[in-house]
Amino acid sequence: MSKLVTIYGGSGFLGRYVARRLAKKGWRIRVAVRRPNEALFLRPYGAVGQVEPVLCNIRNEASVRAAMAGADAVVNCVGTFDRRGRNNFEAVQAEAAARIAWIAAESGVARLVHVSAIGADAGSDSAYARTKAVGETGVKAAFRSAVILRPSVMFGPEDNFFNRFAGMARFGPVLPVVGAGTRFQPVYVDDVAEAAVRAVEGEAAPGTYELGGPDVQTFREIIAGMLRVIGRRRLVVNLPFWMARIVAGLLDFGSLLTGGLISNRILTGDQVRMLARDNVVAPGARGFAELGITPTPAHAILPDYLWRFRPSGQYDAIKASAKNLRGHG
Repeated sequence: MSKLVTIYGGSGFLGRYVARRLAKKGWRIRVAVRRPNEALFLRPYGAVGQVEPVLCNIRNEASVRAAMAGADAVVNCVGTFDRRGRNNFEAVQAEAAARIAWIAAESGVARLVHVSAIGADAGSDSAYARTKAVGETGVKAAFRSAVILRPSVMFGPEDNFFNRFAGMARFGPVLPVVGAGTRFQPVYVDDVAEAAVRAVEGEAAPGTYELGGPDVQTFREIIAGMLRVIGRRRLVVNLPFWMARIVAGLLDFGSLLTGGLISNRILTGDQVRMLARDNVVAPGARGFAELGITPTPAHAILPDYLWRFRPSGQYDAIKASAKNLRGHG
């Protein structure tokens, strides 16, 4: 019988790519999620019964154990950008990460892959970065042979980065950003998934790997490249950090007044703090090279899914060609 892997958060942005790759490798996959009905799209990734979404609350020990029962390997892809509520930074990225790790160790799981993030730092003023670091500490203490992956900002068809800014670029001549000079190293989500798969299959030594794409660019340069892909001219305006903190504070306060019913998904104070720091692979850190993976540049992937943000969508190139023909006529 083929081996079984439990993927916590397997229906998320990264998790679905990990599930797809492992299914192709012949693994049986148990996708542990809060809403299994919303993860049914994963089933066609494998043969009948090969990929199975199951209910799991990672804040509950019994639920985590049930989802992990009989697993040969575990991948934890769960993360959050919610500071408040039951599934907050502390509960999901710190406590749940450690919980999954020590239950995996107790259950005799052979391999554990934990997805963290570049910038994880126990001393950070960002709660997101701080809880990511606490989670890593808990994982390493409980499961010493764990592989920890720290990706930079991930991109791909379902991302909330390029899609978000490309969507904003459709409205008005100005595109505001915070931290225009902050450096990023965008990484293709499927490359991170391949790193996770190699770790699951025992092709990665235990320890931490920082995963960044081949290009290091400022936020402004990244947005400029995205605008070229979607064929739109926009004035990229840097919002000073002092102003961004005021805007984020007002938005956070508005969310607080509604008791969290209206979540702040525009700009939070924690995001402003993260945007003040570069998000790139640290010098000397292990990464794709040690895993035998060549990272994919953003310009090779973005046109495949950002075309819908062009003025004429999929017909943009055809219309441009037609204009050239009229000009020659």
